Amino acid sequence: MLNNKKILIVRLSAIGDTIHTLPMVYALKKQFPTCEIGWVVEAKAKLFIENNPAIDKCFIIDKKQKNFFKVIKQIRKEKYDIALDPQQLLKSGIVLGLCGAKKKITLSGGREFSSFFANKIVKAKTKLFDTNYHVVKRNLELCEYLGCKADEISFPMPEISEEEKEKINNLLPKDKPIVALAPATTWQNKHISNDIWVEILNYLQNEYKDKINVIFTGSIKDEKIIDFIIENSKNKTAINLCGETDLLELLYLYSKCHLVITPDSGSAHIAWATKEPFIISFFTATSAKRTGPFGEKYTSLQSSAKCSPCMKKKCTLKDKNICTKSFNFDEIKKHIDTYLKSGL
Repeated sequence: MLNNKKILIVRLSAIGDTIHTLPMVYALKKQFPTCEIGWVVEAKAKLFIENNPAIDKCFIIDKKQKNFFKVIKQIRKEKYDIALDPQQLLKSGIVLGLCGAKKKITLSGGREFSSFFANKIVKAKTKLFDTNYHVVKRNLELCEYLGCKADEISFPMPEISEEEKEKINNLLPKDKPIVALAPATTWQNKHISNDIWVEILNYLQNEYKDKINVIFTGSIKDEKIIDFIIENSKNKTAINLCGETDLLELLYLYSKCHLVITPDSGSAHIAWATKEPFIISFFTATSAKRTGPFGEKYTSLQSSAKCSPCMKKKCTLKDKNICTKSFNFDEIKKHIDTYLKSGL
């Protein structure tokens, strides 16, 4: 029994991976409500961990890790019974090794000798980068080892203030359902062709002009991509909200949308975490079966390129990033229609 036990989760980054680890917290707290959960996270992914009601203590390592040993000292003072490393990298393994927990647990197949720092290695059901096995399910194997039934996927999230909600409500159109397009992401070869986004925007304009409002979301650095899409489309009324929200505000914004269309990105995972909008997401170099939203409300489309998914950050082929262009637009329209015509 884990009630009254202290459990530390070591998942330092990134945003999407952090969100994919939150169902562990939900499962543990649901079955063992008096367990105490700590989480070690890097500053760039802290927004969904800090002030999360399901997490009792949050330990934040700054960008350049200048406070690393100070944070380790704070963690050791807590005397955790169990530490879990779902990240399985050298940097997370080092935290696992130094955290002072009695049981230091990870799954088999870790990278960069991360398993060296554990005193219990649980045999994973599949390889770490199995493209047919979802990373959420892999993370939950650690809960199952601890005797925790993980029969529901849910993402506990921090609340945002009433002032922040009011800010987002004032940004959003209110007369019609909202379709959000979030075309940008971090890896260049996770993007899909801008021409496909133009086609999507044109289709929404032609078929749903008087039935929906279209917005764009992203960071301020995504403006060039979005300006190109709008300028080359027939829809000049789409609202560009790039740079208008932080990530928690974006979580609330997506909860107000009817449909979100996005590549494999933080936006896709944030929208999934709300459980509110329908989602269509595109997968190129990465695997839809491994990191895509799953459930009846979600469609994850894999590129038809033979090399997809390669799981590489940089394309090594002569025909660069062919996967970003290899989608059947008739299939995209079919899924848009499924979510809009049945729901409006």
